[in-house]
Amino acid sequence: MGHKDKYCENRREHHPRVSIGIFFVLLGVALLVATNDMLHLGSVKEYFTWETAMIFIGVLLLLNLQFTGGLLLIAGGAWFLMKDYYGGIPDAMKTFYWPGVIALLGLSFIISSFFKRNRQKIN
Repeated sequence: MGHKDKYCENRREHHPRVSIGIFFVLLGVALLVATNDMLHLGSVKEYFTWETAMIFIGVLLLLNLQFTGGLLLIAGGAWFLMKDYYGGIPDAMKTFYWPGVIALLGLSFIISSFFKRNRQKIN
């Protein structure tokens, strides 16, 4: 009993219920923002688009420690969201956005390697 309890205690994986709980909390916050028009986008339909779905799923992936996929979804969703809502992307943003995303991707690989290394030491 002691070995199995200690093994479960040391693992850093989320229980599926934790992920579902995080999903519902974030969905509730998104609905609160949309119904009160806190970002001044207009109707609720303007808040729930495929771009915001990409960002939402990316945030969920980040919270589940899947940095690479989460970062890519957030970056792609934000890029297309800027294109639609701001009428275009400023030249400075075009110049620095994707190189910055790629640099963050590199950092996410480094950070995730630390988590994997610690998980292997536990096992």
